[in-house]
Parts: sequence; structure tokens; C-alpha cells
Amino acid sequence: MALRGPRVWLWRWRRNPLKRRADAVESWVLLGAWAVTVLVGVAVGLATAGSVEHGMARERAEWRPVQARLTDGTPGAPNGQKMWAKVRWTAPDGSQHTGQARVSPGSEAGTAVTVWTDPAGRLVTEPATATQARLRAALAGGLVGAGAAMVPFTTGRMLRGRLERRRIDQWDTEWARFGPLWGRTTG
Repeated sequence: MALRGPRVWLWRWRRNPLKRRADAVESWVLLGAWAVTVLVGVAVGLATAGSVEHGMARERAEWRPVQARLTDGTPGAPNGQKMWAKVRWTAPDGSQHTGQARVSPGSEAGTAVTVWTDPAGRLVTEPATATQARLRAALAGGLVGAGAAMVPFTTGRMLRGRLERRRIDQWDTEWARFGPLWGRTTG
């Protein structure tokens, strides 16, 4: 276990005669990378969440339930799971449409079922409730925000690694110059 002294806040920005310019640059790169990472993650996450929630609110406002009728009967299923069947409905403009919908097994032809349609009369799924929309928007915003935050985070890590390699090269150069003056080198 390594012995460490007391933790000093903001140690990267304090004056120190042994601190090199590369150390100061690295500290600012780190601070900048973290700040940009947080800002990008939050901004992109909030924008995504707002967009997703707005889209789902628009769906709730535009999509309507419509009464449809089964065109063919469905066989009874022993497990009682809903099955796909052909249905027919009339769109708000009066045109007739047909499509597939999930219905209870054992339903007879002509049975009324509720389907959801968009303004053009096409079949759609039932829109998400406001609570479901908030949850989906939060999940999407969190995932997209975290993904977007990885760009500045990774860029900062790569830049820091490059600064570290440059610092090691400088140490090697200085060691090669001053090491022999000490009379004995290791290695």
C-alpha cells in the first residue's frame, strides 16, 4: 500500500517549482474535457428526451381508435394468446381499409375490435400514455446523452495520453543529457 499525504484540493492548479508547463496544460485539458463532457451529455440528453416526448404527445393527439370488424373467424387457441387476423374498417374520410390486427382466439367473422389509425387511416399501435412517454423519453435521453458525452470524454482521454507520451519523451531526452553527468546510470 502506497503512503499518501493529505488530499489537497485543486492541487493541479497550485504553484509548484517542480510543475512543468505540460502539467499545467494537462490539468486544463482535463478540466475542459470534463466540463464539455457534462455539458454535451446533458444538452443532448435533454434535447432527445424533449423530442421523443413531443413526438409521442403528437401521436396521442393525432391517432384515433376506430371500430373494425373481423373479415374471417379465428380458431380457438388452447393457450388463449391473441392471434393475428384480417380486419376491415372505415377511415375518417369514408374510405375502406383492411389490415392485420391482434384479436382474441375463437372470434367469429364480423366481431367488432378496436384498432388505432393515424390521420391517413393506416393502422398503428396504441399510442403511449403520458407516463409511458415520459419514461421512454427519459430512457432515450439518458442513453443518447451518455453516448454523445463519450465523444468529448474520449477526445480528452486521447489528448491526455498524447500529452503523457510527449512528457515521457521529454524526460527521456533530459535523462539522456544529464544522466551521464552523474557518473552512473541505471539500466
